[in-house]
Amino acid sequence: MKPDLFEAPDYYNLDELLTEEHKLVRDAAREWVKRDVSPIIEDYAQNAEFPKQIVNGLAEIGAFGPYIPVEYGGAGLDQISYGLIMQEIERGDSGVRSTASVQSSLVMYPIWKYGNEAQRQKYLPKLASGEWIGSFGLTEPDHGSNPGGMVTNFKDMGDHYLLNGAKMWISNAPFCNVAVVWAKNEEGRIHGLIVERGMEGFTTPETHNKWSLRASATGELIFDNVKVPKENILPNKSGLGAPLGCLDSARFGIAWGAIGAAMDCYDTALRYSKERLQFGKPIGQFQLQQKKLAEMITEITKAQLLAWRLGVMREKGTATSAQISMAKRNNVEMAINIAREARQMLGGMGISGEYSIMRHSMNLESVITYEGTHDIHLLITGLDITGLNAFK
Repeated sequence: MKPDLFEAPDYYNLDELLTEEHKLVRDAAREWVKRDVSPIIEDYAQNAEFPKQIVNGLAEIGAFGPYIPVEYGGAGLDQISYGLIMQEIERGDSGVRSTASVQSSLVMYPIWKYGNEAQRQKYLPKLASGEWIGSFGLTEPDHGSNPGGMVTNFKDMGDHYLLNGAKMWISNAPFCNVAVVWAKNEEGRIHGLIVERGMEGFTTPETHNKWSLRASATGELIFDNVKVPKENILPNKSGLGAPLGCLDSARFGIAWGAIGAAMDCYDTALRYSKERLQFGKPIGQFQLQQKKLAEMITEITKAQLLAWRLGVMREKGTATSAQISMAKRNNVEMAINIAREARQMLGGMGISGEYSIMRHSMNLESVITYEGTHDIHLLITGLDITGLNAFK
């Protein structure tokens, strides 16, 4: 088992932009990843299994709802702290970061923002502590980039709602205790409902044969005449804007997380370039390899500045959905390109599980698609700058 020798690149001294609390939060997450994730993650990815034993550790570093107020079990941190935690977790593995992102931004966030006090008190402390794991049900077999076309629906039966439909590509689904599910009422209005494991007719079959996010549990949410208590509907926001608000939070976390994956690939390639000898000298001495490394650190630095500025704006409440989309799209593209270049620098060793690069590369193929595909985010920016809607 190779030691985790990761050293974070900070070419523009971005640490000077962070508070002492930011650095303490980040460093605690970094040390946890080095100790509890890096030594085991390759084996779990090879076996396509989620390491459930790390859930308590994720909770302890504040990865579940970092910005959720303390009275609900959260850490009460700011948005940059949230981003830094996601960066460090994805430096370890995108699938592990997905688990934390879903829990924080797609389950805890809507209960906090759209739920009532009773729902916050019932669910948030258990989710923050990791006692319960949550899922977010939006994507359907026939409706991914067009979530407004969903067919999952619920009917008012007097003393309860009757929920029918199915969601797919759902992180945490196979073992989730609770799911925030988006469905249409009889008038076609989208609402969020909290569905708990054990409700009759609610099943969560696992998705197998993935070549990406192999250390993350993915599945379906199937609802066959599920009786949902009326108190489980999220009362404070409805319409498509409700789940899209959750996705803004998730995309913000991804914009930071992708930097972590890129930093790990860059750090691995840089170290390898100094150790690997060819033609009598380290390959890092060759111009083409230096070109690759110089471009990597340039793109990482640009992404770090983009994410930091977005974090400042999001903390102030001024970041727009389109600005979040830009950061998600740019930073994931940056990361996947660096993973590919780093893989080439390692030659044949680049595909080996002895190094993290190929795992990151495969994972990022999912990250570039979920929470809004690469092309969709491009069109979101296009709509914002032209005012012309390419989705219609």
